[in-house]
Amino acid sequence: MVEIIQFASKSERERDRLIREAGAIYDSIFPPNDPVEARSVVPPARTDEPHVRVLPVSYLGPRR
Repeated sequence: MVEIIQFASKSERERDRLIREAGAIYDSIFPPNDPVEARSVVPPARTDEPHVRVLPVSYLGPRR
C-alpha cells in the first residue's frame, strides 16, 4: 500500500485532536453498534512526528 505524507500546521493538528476528543466523548455517551464500522478512516497522528500526518491512499478518493 502506498502512503502519502502530508505536513500539518499546528492549528490543523489541534483541530484534529479536538475532533478525536469529541468523537471519543460522543462514543462514550452513544456506543457504536459495530465497533469495526465505527472506526475512523483517518489514523490518529503519529506521536513520534507530531508535525507529519500519514494518510492512507483511500482517504484521497478515487484516482482520476
